[in-house]
Amino acid sequence: MAIIQQIAFVLLASISIALFTKKIKELIRNISLGQAVSLPGTTSERVSQLVLLAFGQKKMFANLPVAVMHFILYAGFIIINIEVVEIVLDGILGTHRLFAPSLGGLYTFLINTFEILAFLVLVACVAFLIRRNVMKISRFQKPELNGWPRSDANFILITEIVLMGLFITMNALDANLQKVDSHYTGTGTFYISGLMAPLFGGLGSGTIVVLERTCWWLHIVGIFAFLNYLPYSKHLHIFMAFPNSYYNPIQPAGVISNMPVIQNEVLYAMQPELIPADASTPNKFGANDVTDLTWKNLLDAYSCTECGRCTDACPANQTGKALNPRKIMMDTRDRLEEVGNNINKNGSFVPDNKSLLHNYITTEELKACTTCNACVQACPVSINPVNIIMALRRYLILDESNSPAEWNNMSNNIENNGAPWQFSPADRDKWATEVV
Repeated sequence: MAIIQQIAFVLLASISIALFTKKIKELIRNISLGQAVSLPGTTSERVSQLVLLAFGQKKMFANLPVAVMHFILYAGFIIINIEVVEIVLDGILGTHRLFAPSLGGLYTFLINTFEILAFLVLVACVAFLIRRNVMKISRFQKPELNGWPRSDANFILITEIVLMGLFITMNALDANLQKVDSHYTGTGTFYISGLMAPLFGGLGSGTIVVLERTCWWLHIVGIFAFLNYLPYSKHLHIFMAFPNSYYNPIQPAGVISNMPVIQNEVLYAMQPELIPADASTPNKFGANDVTDLTWKNLLDAYSCTECGRCTDACPANQTGKALNPRKIMMDTRDRLEEVGNNINKNGSFVPDNKSLLHNYITTEELKACTTCNACVQACPVSINPVNIIMALRRYLILDESNSPAEWNNMSNNIENNGAPWQFSPADRDKWATEVV
């Protein structure tokens, strides 16, 4: 019987890891569809940023109560899953609490730590469910979350509650087995599960064994299922926030990169002799689909937590305009997934008469952005919707000649007068004499 359980576990683990690996490779391929980009910053600056933003969750602490609950979830995910190492080895080797005999009191301390964290995670998940579904915090009620995105968030929280409950219940059952069966290694007293253990004291040893094994299997199956669900969920940010924080450009907020192709066009118009012999006319200015964006833009899209802090901070959104930075990131990710599925189906991308611009993101959204970078500042992992907006807006203006008359007038004035206003450069300081 034991060997059958080992074989079943190895098959389950192998299939789960293979499916997860396959999806991660697809995500890496999708991100690699983006254009190359040079990202300012040294390795030491990037490591510092990674520690502060991803590990330290620096930006989350703008709202202390929420930050503490989120940090508990984060710490629980990282630390409690150390216990999964033992579960996996037990499953492969057919052992039970493999590390308990060798670690002794340290083992008791570690499991107690895991249990306390598990209980705190359970409480935090309940609190987050209440915030979303009872208190109905406004940023969780936006139209872009209707349907699956809202269900996805609730599903993950409920799954965490179930997994933590199974972990604690499994330990409570195990405590009873240690009293009646010498084959079960003594582990000392566990604080949280120890409070539950008396609930099962009246059951027969056979029943307790079945219940304990059921909890054990449900716990590990749930973990493998959760692992393979993550790449399809907004909770992919659990992994992606780390590389995204590391590769976030180290530069002042609000810096917008120039377009070399435009600079060269102007340069060649003024000095034709500099035109290279192999010079060609650019096919496109800016971006109208995800493959025109940079790989960092696409990494941003996969790192989005859908928390909505960017939209809450957006002044254009607050005044009722169509712009919604969270929707920009969700639309980019959805279009990238669509392109990826197209490649999976056909071997290479087959044109589908769709694009990120117009089919997903409207011109009204793009024109409403003031490039104030409030969304970037508010994002816990410094995702940059402004870069995507600017790339799409450049295509609108330069390729489609689709810009408001006010923008065109301003651009002409800047080109001709060196200022947004229509007056001669010779009169630039006239306002001062008039004031005097």
